[in-house]
Amino acid sequence: MAADEPKSMGLGETLSVLLKASRGFWLVNWVNFGDGIAYFGLLALMTLFLESRAGFSASSSTIAVSVFTGLVTLFMVLGAGALSDRLGSRRALSVAMAVVLAGRVILVLAPNAGGATAVATLAWASIAVMGFGEGVVQPAMYAGVKEYTDARTATLGYAFLYSIMNLGIVAGEAVSPMVRETWARRMEGADVAKQPTAGITGAFWFFIGVTALVLLVNFVLFTKKVERRDRVLVPAAPAEEGPRGLWEKAKALPITDLRFVFFIFVLLPVRTLFAHQWLTMPHYVTRCFPAEVGARWEWVNGLNPLIIVVAVPLLAAFTRTRRVIDMMIAGTLVSAGATVLLMGAPSLSMLLAYVVVFSLGEALWSSRFLEYVADLAPAHRVGIYMGIAGLPWFVAKTITGFYAGSLLDRFIPKQGAQAPGTLWMIHGAVGLLSPIGLLLARRWLLSKQHAAAT
Repeated sequence: MAADEPKSMGLGETLSVLLKASRGFWLVNWVNFGDGIAYFGLLALMTLFLESRAGFSASSSTIAVSVFTGLVTLFMVLGAGALSDRLGSRRALSVAMAVVLAGRVILVLAPNAGGATAVATLAWASIAVMGFGEGVVQPAMYAGVKEYTDARTATLGYAFLYSIMNLGIVAGEAVSPMVRETWARRMEGADVAKQPTAGITGAFWFFIGVTALVLLVNFVLFTKKVERRDRVLVPAAPAEEGPRGLWEKAKALPITDLRFVFFIFVLLPVRTLFAHQWLTMPHYVTRCFPAEVGARWEWVNGLNPLIIVVAVPLLAAFTRTRRVIDMMIAGTLVSAGATVLLMGAPSLSMLLAYVVVFSLGEALWSSRFLEYVADLAPAHRVGIYMGIAGLPWFVAKTITGFYAGSLLDRFIPKQGAQAPGTLWMIHGAVGLLSPIGLLLARRWLLSKQHAAAT
């Protein structure tokens, strides 16, 4: 079925079937929910943690976090995502969460390692371990949705996946400031209202506890019996076709399809704006706003996933018959255009308005992109295809960190004159390249889709 082909059931019937989905589907989303709490909770505070607790500079902390998020995608591209194709999503998720748990413990213990060299070594080791684990988790969840949904419910299944992940982010961001405040007061003797970076260690231990709980529940409840009973689509190996050379295997990958390659890479500029949400935003808020706002930065950050939780399923349902390309143009234009709201003097109301508008743009295209790639992939190669589709995301996450810190110190230094409007004008101009590129190539991209549908 083509990615843009309308589903035969009505919206109400589709929702009814999905809400009655199997235990396997909901256990995949249990990991999705819990990892949403922990992964994005750490990500929102990681640059601040590395700077305030591990002795990194602003520039080196953004580079480190950018390398971490880049490694997640790099490992997907290099084959970590293929574990779900070989093991099935159930076992792949358990293995991945165990690795992620170890990496998170190493990170929070790193500042206690002693000298600066030992601290940096452990911090970078944790980045590598967590990067590999998350490189398995994400494609395993996409594969899990494909394994535990059918053609009737796939569109809303991926929308629910994206929405539930964001529900986890909302939960984590809501609790994190309170955990930080309690930890700072009891363990550090500090006040987060005066020192916005206090208590981050406590929040990290909370996220580690969530990760351990996710792993335990997945191990106990997601059994082989559940897998055999609930799995709709078994990721079987392809039929034997005799020996195939490296060139024949390479030609079978979507990377040889120019339209597919253009489609995923044209999103690179707007994806840099997503990276700035954890590379630039934490410093922007703590440097340009009063301390009490910085102390509650997670609540500002949590507004995005809160909107996504509601907007993605609704917009996916009401736009499920629309072409993916058109949704990409509209969504990326809204997300990139939202930076206009940050080009004036720092204002909490404008910051909140930016988050709302940016989130609505994200909701327009995010889950449809996942659906498009998963529909394109054969049943036994979803992890690999998701990994390749994430290659531009790897590039965006990696390169953004190498200039984000320098621009922060250039336009919003800790001391001296600040020009945050110029900073966001630069970032917004980069993001606008995506909708412009999609619009210019729309007819060419649609010609491929029409051919596939006939």
